[in-house]
Amino acid sequence: MSVYVGDRVVREAVKPSSRPVKRPIWGGAESVNTLFAILFQICGKALIMNGDSWRSSAQAIRLGRSRRFSVVKQRPKRRPSSMPWRVSQCLNLTASGSPMHNSEIPAPGSTAAMPLNAAAAVTPAVSVAMSVYNGERFLDAAIASVRRQTFADFEFLILDDGSNDRSVEIARHHAAQDSRIRVIARENRGLIASLNELLAAARAPLFARMDADDVCRQDRFARQVAFLEANPDHGVIGTWTEDIDEYDRPFVTHAPEHPVTFEDVLAVIEQRSPLSHPTIMARRDIVRAVGGYHVAYRHCEDYDLWLRLASVTKLANIPERLLSYRHYAGQISNRHAFAQQYGAAVAQLAYRERQLGRPDPTEHMQQLPAVDALDQVFETPGLSRQIRDKVARGAIYSRDAMRGAGFALLIDHVRDGGNGPELWRTVLRLVLFGMPLRAVRLAIALLLRI
Repeated sequence: MSVYVGDRVVREAVKPSSRPVKRPIWGGAESVNTLFAILFQICGKALIMNGDSWRSSAQAIRLGRSRRFSVVKQRPKRRPSSMPWRVSQCLNLTASGSPMHNSEIPAPGSTAAMPLNAAAAVTPAVSVAMSVYNGERFLDAAIASVRRQTFADFEFLILDDGSNDRSVEIARHHAAQDSRIRVIARENRGLIASLNELLAAARAPLFARMDADDVCRQDRFARQVAFLEANPDHGVIGTWTEDIDEYDRPFVTHAPEHPVTFEDVLAVIEQRSPLSHPTIMARRDIVRAVGGYHVAYRHCEDYDLWLRLASVTKLANIPERLLSYRHYAGQISNRHAFAQQYGAAVAQLAYRERQLGRPDPTEHMQQLPAVDALDQVFETPGLSRQIRDKVARGAIYSRDAMRGAGFALLIDHVRDGGNGPELWRTVLRLVLFGMPLRAVRLAIALLLRI
């Protein structure tokens, strides 16, 4: 008889219901393989069939029962691959049953090609963590870039941190098309709480970060997974970035490239962050072992984490631009430059304490101490003035810092003896920033020091 399974035509031997007929002799490896191929095709089809498809299949088998064999010409065989991927590809559907554009079809072996219950039962290789707060403007492109990765064995955790725009709607739209995506929506708790929640929810042994306003190159995950597999002594791998503006145009920066080797990382880590946070992929258990993200280091939680990880594992960067890093006026790094600079300075103090074998006094703090309290917290005279001078000279280039607490720190720095041409140029800079009264105050403070 002839039985159609999907678009394939196969033959099957059926015992007649009345008079006996001549049966074929089943024997040899080729016949056994043929039988297993038929059973495998039928079982594979069952993975995605709904109730109507089951009835249609049963009806086809009943109609095919006859008293003699019919030799039917086989259609050309498809390229061999794993069954779940072949079925999903033939139907051109996602695991949820939604139409899938050809550019979005995952690679063979991807959990996105499996039924939803099967994908949930498989532990992915990578957990991708994205925290979103009012990120609707760039979110769609950011999520799409993750879905297009050539390395497809991942779960994608998107946590909406109490957005009041369309961020949740955009995330859920993608989740409906891709079973690898899991959306978590709740009230606003802040970025650090969100990152720690994502770290706790991650099921995979590798933990990758992604921001809601950046774009991944398609081979980012593949390159990073390959590096970590080849270098088991490394716990974190980042990449270089391509800088773009809010309109996807090239954005010119004068920052140095991130260090490539672990030795290069150690050479600069006490001066600046050696990694770009949204590019990293890390071994999840190592990040958990050092305590995840510390809540006190708001707006510089990543730099504090690198400093703690550098004491227990190796960090490096792939010297390829595998992520487009977006610069625009509303991003966190622009709005909280002063808090980042102060937090980075305190994180460096804590790093030196750990290097000397002493406990980190900031480990269990909910917020960082004021600059005047640093001498007491770290039990080292002179630290307060040292950090004040360092942060003040970094804050003079930031409009937001000069508009906020950075200006008061600058005045204290001048009263402590700070002077020099750059501070006089800051007077003019404040005028250009639209703060003429603060420019006058700084000029008076500098004149009183002469």
